[in-house]
Amino acid sequence: MENKKTLPLLNNVEPETCFDNQIDLFRFLLGNNYEERDKLSNTFDLWDSIPRYSTSRQAMVKIRKEKGFLPLKQITFKYRGRILQAHIQAARIIDKKTGQETDYYPSANEELVEDALRKLAADQKELGFFDKKNYTSGVVFTLYQLSTELQKRGHSRSYPEIVLSLNILAGSLIRISTTDAQEGEGFSLNPYFSGLSASSRKKLSTDESAKWTVQFHPLITQAIDVIGYRQFNYAQMMGQKNQLSRWLHKQLSLKFTFASLSTTFEMRYSTIKRDSGLLEGYALERQAIKKLDESWVELTENGVLMTHNKKEIKGERSKILDVVYILTASVDFIKEMKSANKRHLLVSEKREHFSKED
Repeated sequence: MENKKTLPLLNNVEPETCFDNQIDLFRFLLGNNYEERDKLSNTFDLWDSIPRYSTSRQAMVKIRKEKGFLPLKQITFKYRGRILQAHIQAARIIDKKTGQETDYYPSANEELVEDALRKLAADQKELGFFDKKNYTSGVVFTLYQLSTELQKRGHSRSYPEIVLSLNILAGSLIRISTTDAQEGEGFSLNPYFSGLSASSRKKLSTDESAKWTVQFHPLITQAIDVIGYRQFNYAQMMGQKNQLSRWLHKQLSLKFTFASLSTTFEMRYSTIKRDSGLLEGYALERQAIKKLDESWVELTENGVLMTHNKKEIKGERSKILDVVYILTASVDFIKEMKSANKRHLLVSEKREHFSKED
């Protein structure tokens, strides 16, 4: 394959080992035609359950003014019944023009860039790679390709903005640890992107055809290896204007796998607040609940849900203690879940077949 020769080396990754059956399974998106497959991508069970993009750029400005830097951020969340913690260390970026150093946590901008790169890896055979020997995965791309994908999904970004996001993702560290000792204790510490490199015969900042390479986080590599991902409507998710709506869409795609016209799915405000990290900072609880209500409206208007109802749990003096949301999936979402279930089964069977051949 000619594309193997153009793959830049990162962490001793050998180009000829970077194309594997696992990446072919990752690209196998179950749709009836190109238009349907173009809307699809993969969401990752554990990695997409970590509240790793929960601080807005506006909030960062406020913290910098108070402290002069961004401190280590700690978030506690629950994943499939287990209490986990994420510690996020901000990236320190140097402005080449001014020499000024600025701290950034990964935020909504970086989340969009990561999602777009994952789509490129799943969409185009010559871009995504999986290296079994060195246990890495990633994508080779140009700024033009990434910019075009973002623009196509309604999130246009300039090249400098994209490069800033790439550097933030490569420079930010995230430590994920267990705290409950249910199955022992452990942690992992890695950058959001395990590797980032670029090469050009011209000036990188102005060369839209320069080759860039990203190595994904090890949890993505592991998920690609063990089929820890699910097909979902990426185009619809990217079309949600609200970051919380996009987070909820991914969570529904991962958890509401049994969707049907006769079943509902319940989510609590307290759970969403804890596990998304996107409802902190409101002066009043009612303001955060209103923000969440707006996301349910957006998901319903955009065809993810058919209906959404809520039941407030109140204490003394009618104080709201929690809110239970009862969700009914749309007909289209039900079809998508059935296709995702079928695709997951087919991919698992093919993986087992490849394992026997090896």
